[in-house]
Amino acid sequence: KRNDDFTVAMETVTAWAWGPLSLVTFVALLRRHPARHVLQLVVSLGQFYGDVLYFWTEARAGWSHSDPRPLYFWGYFVGLNGIWLVVPGLLLADAWRQLVAAQRHLDRPRGKSR
Repeated sequence: KRNDDFTVAMETVTAWAWGPLSLVTFVALLRRHPARHVLQLVVSLGQFYGDVLYFWTEARAGWSHSDPRPLYFWGYFVGLNGIWLVVPGLLLADAWRQLVAAQRHLDRPRGKSR
């Protein structure tokens, strides 16, 4: 039986890195840890990047690993996998806004001290 090497590699990274790091990020967000938005950015970027690569490699292979029936292809393959573009994309934008706001606050000129 032939394994799709890319899928096996990405699922391994997801299971051993993004899964546990997602849990750490969740706890950091709950506890308002100072690193929470950096973690959110890293995990979201990793998820987004993995899904882009998944779609890209499948498109280059001529969609050979997906069922060509329209309901399956658009509903399952594109729709359910597309969630992993939308949600991390929104979380990336949120983390970006939060980090930019924090940096803007730090870059503000300080008041004169006496």
